[in-house]
Amino acid sequence: MAKENPTKTNAMRILDRAKVSYIHRSWEEATAEHTGVELAAALGQNPAQVFKTLVTQAKSGSHYVFLIPVAETLDLKKAAAAVHEKALTMLKAKDLLPLTGYVHGGCSPVGMKKLFVTTIHKSAEDFEKILFSAGKIGHQLEVSLTELKDVVPYTFADVVV
Repeated sequence: MAKENPTKTNAMRILDRAKVSYIHRSWEEATAEHTGVELAAALGQNPAQVFKTLVTQAKSGSHYVFLIPVAETLDLKKAAAAVHEKALTMLKAKDLLPLTGYVHGGCSPVGMKKLFVTTIHKSAEDFEKILFSAGKIGHQLEVSLTELKDVVPYTFADVVV
């Protein structure tokens, strides 16, 4: 029996509505314990082109979203400077779903409950398209940076260690 197309995620529906083209890639065996590097390898993708979505919080209570290559680590001082805050902390995993609508390991910058200030690591400028979570563990979207900006306004900055 042929496998049916996967149910569209909220991120896919939003991109469809905005007429943003994307390629959906999935690794059905993925779990929240798999790293982004493992997912990139399973999908045959360059880990420098696959980005993870991280959510932070400032003392002011404001939240910020950062997309960084899966093999990199967010530098909280650089990230704070990029969004003009004194300091940032990583959002606790238990707070991710209520705030964004996404679970740890399946957080997409597209389709969060609210549009947050979003910063993408400057290395993304080296690629016409980047990959990021489709909003479900093991599912990725490959999207042109030009078209992504139509759905999620963002800036580039050096925010990794």
